[in-house]
Amino acid sequence: MTASRVGIFAAAFIFVILMIGAMPVSAQRADDAALKQRIIADSRASYRGACPCPYDTMRNGRRCGTNSAYAKPGGARPLCFDQDVTPDMLEAYRRRLPAGR
Repeated sequence: MTASRVGIFAAAFIFVILMIGAMPVSAQRADDAALKQRIIADSRASYRGACPCPYDTMRNGRRCGTNSAYAKPGGARPLCFDQDVTPDMLEAYRRRLPAGR
């Protein structure tokens, strides 16, 4: 192999390695966002009342707002927003998932 071919091969190799290294970060963020939404959906589904989260609607069609379980101190604490899901919760949820997800 000539020196120029080695250089081109090395540059291509480095480019591929950098691209592979960059993909898991964005894929991980997308995966985290999807898992957070699943965790929130599970939390909301396990709540027995009509107003787990402020953005839900009451039976009369009005927004729950401060009438939601999320807004009231004490009692049930459903997860309603992305920031409610901690990294520990994500990891615990991942451990419960089957290998293929």
